[in-house]
Amino acid sequence: MRLMIIGRLDGHISEAGKIALQRGAKVIHCEDIDQAFGALLNGKSADLVMIDVKQKISDFIERLKIERIHLPVIACGISTDARSAVKAIQQGAKEYIPLPPDAELIAAVLEAVTEENNSMIANDPAMKPIVTLANKIAPSDATIMITGESGTGKEVMSRYIHNKSKRKDGAFIAVNCAAIPENLLESELFGHEKGAFTGATGRRIGKFEEANGGTILLDEVSEMHPLLQAKLLRAIQEKEITRIGGNNTVKVDVRILATSNRNLQESVKKGDFREDLYFRLNVVNIPLPPLRERPSDIVRLAQFFADKFAESNDIERKSTSKEAQEKLKSCQWRGNIRELENTMHRAILMSSADEIEADAIFIQSEGMEIPTPAANSQITANTEIKNTDVQNASGVESLIGRKISEVEKEMILNTLDQCLGNRTHAANILGISIRTLRNKLNQYKDDGVNIPAAGQS
Repeated sequence: MRLMIIGRLDGHISEAGKIALQRGAKVIHCEDIDQAFGALLNGKSADLVMIDVKQKISDFIERLKIERIHLPVIACGISTDARSAVKAIQQGAKEYIPLPPDAELIAAVLEAVTEENNSMIANDPAMKPIVTLANKIAPSDATIMITGESGTGKEVMSRYIHNKSKRKDGAFIAVNCAAIPENLLESELFGHEKGAFTGATGRRIGKFEEANGGTILLDEVSEMHPLLQAKLLRAIQEKEITRIGGNNTVKVDVRILATSNRNLQESVKKGDFREDLYFRLNVVNIPLPPLRERPSDIVRLAQFFADKFAESNDIERKSTSKEAQEKLKSCQWRGNIRELENTMHRAILMSSADEIEADAIFIQSEGMEIPTPAANSQITANTEIKNTDVQNASGVESLIGRKISEVEKEMILNTLDQCLGNRTHAANILGISIRTLRNKLNQYKDDGVNIPAAGQS
C-alpha cells in the first residue's frame, strides 16, 4: 500500500502518516496539490490519497481525470464542520476522516482499499483450474496474456496475479490502451520531455517508468496502433524506453501483463497485430470464461456488489431474496460481471423491501425488461415505463431527426422525475457523476426549464 498525504494540518497529518507506516504502508507527504502532481508526474505513484479539506479538492480530482490518473481520494480535516465534510464528498472525495487521526480508523481505511484491490470471487468449478494456473505462474516474471469477453474480470485477475507475485510491494500500473487516444498513448506509456510537442509544458514520467520494480497492465492491448506496437516490442525486448523528445534511454524493470477481448491469432492473420509482439506477450495465456459459464459465482458476486453500493450510497445492506437469486441465475449476462455490477447498483437503489426483491432486478440485456416498482417504491405508478415502449423498434425511429442534446435532456429530466428529485439516485441510474448531473440541471434551469425540486439524497 502506497499512501500520498497532501497538506500540513498542524502536524496531525504526520501522525496519520506514522500510523499508516506502522500498518505497513509506504508514505509520501506533499505540502499542496501542485507538489503532489509534481510527484505523480515524476513516477511517485500511490494507491490512495489523503488530502486536507482546505486544499482545492475539486481541482485536484479534475486534474487527476485530465492526466488519466486513477486514485481513490479521502478528505480529512481538523475540527471540520459537517458542511465542509459533505462538500469534500460532493467534490469527489471517496470518504472523510476527522483529525487528529484514530489509529483504528486509519487502519480500516487502508484495509478497505487493500481488500478492494485484492478481492476476487472465483469459486465456480470452471474457475478452479484458472486460479490454480494463476497461482502457479504468479511468482515468476513471465509475461501473461489474459483473454476473455468484455467484463469478465481481466483487470481483477491481473491485480490478483500482481498481489501473488514477488513484486507485490511494487507499483501496479494499469493502462487502458483502448481508452487513450492514439496520439497520446505513446506519451502515456513512455513519457515525454518538456517541449516534446504542443502542450508538453514539463517532463512527464511514463507508465513504464512509474511501474519500475512492479507490474504494468496493458489493458486491451489489441487496440494499439501497429506503429506503437513496434515501440512496445522494443521496450519488452531491450527492457528500456526512450521518452518522446528525449535522446537518452531509460532502463526499466517491469513485469508485463496484457489483456484482450479479441481473438489475437485472427488479428495477427489480418495484419492488425504484430506476430512477434503476440508471441512476446503470450508466454502464458489465462483464458477467463464468461459469467454464464460460472453460474455458482453469480449470487456471491451479486451480493458483493449489492453490499459495495449500499455502503457507497449510505443505504442499509440487504441480502438478496431467493426469487431475485433465481432471476439472476437465469440471465445469460451478455455483459458479464460488468453488467451484473451495474444491475446490482440499480437494484440496491430501487429495492423497497427488507431483501432485494426480484422486481428490483432490471436486466438490460434480457429483452430490455423493466422492473415493476413495488407499491411503496420511490418510483410512482404514474411514471412507470411500459415494456412495449422500450421493446418497440419504432421507439428508435422516433429519435431520428432529434438533436442528441434534446434526447439527453429528456432522459435526465424523466429519470430525475422518477426518482422524485433525488439527485444522487438519478445520477447513479444515469451512470454519470452527481457533479455532471448538477451542471446539466443548472444549464437547463438557465434555459428556463422547470427543474424538479431536490429530493432526499
